[in-house]
Amino acid sequence: MAKILGLVPNVFLLGLVSLFNDLSAEMIYAVMPAFLVGVLGAPPLVLGLIEGVADAVASVFKIVSGWFSDRVRRRKVISVSGYGLSILTRLGLTFVANFFQVFLIRVLDRVGKGVRESPRDALLVESVERQDVGRSFGYLRAMDQVGGILGPAAALILLPVIAYDYRLLFLIGFLVGIFVLVSFIFVREPKKSVVPDGAPRPPLSFSLKAFNKPFKHFIASIFIFGLGAMPISLMLLKAQATGRDGLNIPLMYLIYSVAFAIAAVPFGKLSDRIGERKVMAAGFFLAIIAYLILGRSSSLGFIILGFVIFGLYSAMTDGVGRAIASKLVEPRQLASGEGFLGATLGFASLLAGLAGGLIWTSYGANSAFIYGAIMMTVGLILFVSLNSKDSFV
Repeated sequence: MAKILGLVPNVFLLGLVSLFNDLSAEMIYAVMPAFLVGVLGAPPLVLGLIEGVADAVASVFKIVSGWFSDRVRRRKVISVSGYGLSILTRLGLTFVANFFQVFLIRVLDRVGKGVRESPRDALLVESVERQDVGRSFGYLRAMDQVGGILGPAAALILLPVIAYDYRLLFLIGFLVGIFVLVSFIFVREPKKSVVPDGAPRPPLSFSLKAFNKPFKHFIASIFIFGLGAMPISLMLLKAQATGRDGLNIPLMYLIYSVAFAIAAVPFGKLSDRIGERKVMAAGFFLAIIAYLILGRSSSLGFIILGFVIFGLYSAMTDGVGRAIASKLVEPRQLASGEGFLGATLGFASLLAGLAGGLIWTSYGANSAFIYGAIMMTVGLILFVSLNSKDSFV
């Protein structure tokens, strides 16, 4: 099979899909905290609630979508439908008048995310050899973050030009999203299925009972760690401590995204070489360090450092976690396993957003970050202890 820049065509094209989708989305959501708090008057607790509930809704659809994809053994059409729904919600944001409407639209956006991610990740795994899974996920996440870099950068450039008209920015983001669907046209279903034709098709279940013990251990430790990992949109409010300029929030998001994008592929390759568990544990440790820095300092330099380190954490765990899940489950459970991983992260994000937003509103940002660091430390200890004998390679 001919490769593009050393990648199989499906992986390269899925990277383009991710780039355009994140460029479209992040030019909007990089400024969403400022729009919600500054324009619509929402308190930090509401911000945490919106992101947490939206991610939890997406989590349910990740499980259902993963099951359905495994059931019908189709990946592309399900994933495309999810992308299409998310893109339409960006148009809807141009008409919102209060934060409840933003909440409803954000939930629909996350439904689209829930529908698309599990079959997309399964499609990627089925398109490459086992030894290239970590690298391929690293590339996918890197392209996500290239879009994540270009999105906030576009917001930084466009906002002054359009007189800080957030709704016009949302419309521009929607138009960019059309390129996502164009790119997906050229993605193909893998010709060779890793599941035998006579293999049983899994029933829909929201229980982990059908999965093996190593996968259950992995999911349990991810959930505990996630209880401390507040949504990035809530974390970005810390940027307000550097001043009142409305550009501070997208600037910090840009810094975070650059660190993520630069490091994702190298850490993906490293995980293929030395094992995913070691890279994952190191990433968890960096997240704790980032939270301690953000929780104890309000100076510009330390806040930048905190978001750089947190970007490295994301690079070391996001794609690597998906690679781990794909290797722990049976082939017939591939999309379902990715769905349960996403669901675990989403429900943990809901609880972390609620707890972090409440603590932030009641006691301030520093207390919220200290809470997060404590919970993530417990999660790291559990991850190392439960997964010490489980092989991810």
